[in-house]
Amino acid sequence: MSEPVWQRGDLLGVAELSRAEILHLLDTAESFVEVAARPIKKVPTLRGKTVINLFFEPSTRTSSSFEIAEKRLSADNINFSTSSSSLSKGETLLDTARNLEAMAPDLVVIRHAHPRVPHALAERLASGVINAGDGAHEHPTQALLDAFTIRRRKGRVEGLKVAIVGDIAHSRVVRSNVLCLTKLGADVTVAGPRPMMPEEPESLGARVVYSLDEAIEGADVVMMLRVQLERQARAAFPSEREYFEFFGLTAERLHRANDGAIVMHPGPINRGIEIASDVADGPWSVILEQVANGVAVRMAVLYLLAGTKSGEDGATP
Repeated sequence: MSEPVWQRGDLLGVAELSRAEILHLLDTAESFVEVAARPIKKVPTLRGKTVINLFFEPSTRTSSSFEIAEKRLSADNINFSTSSSSLSKGETLLDTARNLEAMAPDLVVIRHAHPRVPHALAERLASGVINAGDGAHEHPTQALLDAFTIRRRKGRVEGLKVAIVGDIAHSRVVRSNVLCLTKLGADVTVAGPRPMMPEEPESLGARVVYSLDEAIEGADVVMMLRVQLERQARAAFPSEREYFEFFGLTAERLHRANDGAIVMHPGPINRGIEIASDVADGPWSVILEQVANGVAVRMAVLYLLAGTKSGEDGATP
């Protein structure tokens, strides 16, 4: 009897996932899509399981998506507020985690401003740990839901030309997406102003250009990134108007992409800075599909990890 494809108890980054594991997770997510269309949007898959959500950074889409995914799987969830916790009284993150671990949760979902905090917790906790974004390092579930959205819209990922444009240096989304999409066989180009590029952009593993027009020429997928002003020590461009002039996606510019190209954005959108409203709301956009698909993908992640931790085979429900 062959070993199951999925044997991981944690999801810390796309870097550690194989192509087979990514495809298995995406296939598992397909089985959860139809739950959203049911009159009662709930399955008993994780009944009796407890999930703790630790969000140390502001989040709307990711935190809400995980919470909905947990509830649709019938898990018990606890949303941990850092502002009202003992962390505000000086308790260390590890001590907080150990106290939570004493409550015997099955999974811990964590977002933190510092890279590799989820990895540190995973080394110390018996609970499964899911990285919901760690600094400018990785955001694995965002990349997985993006790949899932592309595959559902285009029928495949392999062989597609994907352009990722914007604040590359400060984006955890771009790192996870380049890893995920290239493992699935996509041809990925990243583009942005030079001050918004990392010191060695080629290390990302994608083609690097410094022009929006060049990046989206012949693209099948155009993914725009939010300008993360909160992560920048100084302004990387003179004004928002100038940024939009050179790197804002408009309908006119989008004609450089292939016919049938789709437009993506991980959110939140800065309209009139990264993307024009008529593009964000237009027929090319799959931005709201990304949000909807995020629930199914996170359901799959929770299901697979909970099954691994409990010794189950992790087969598709």
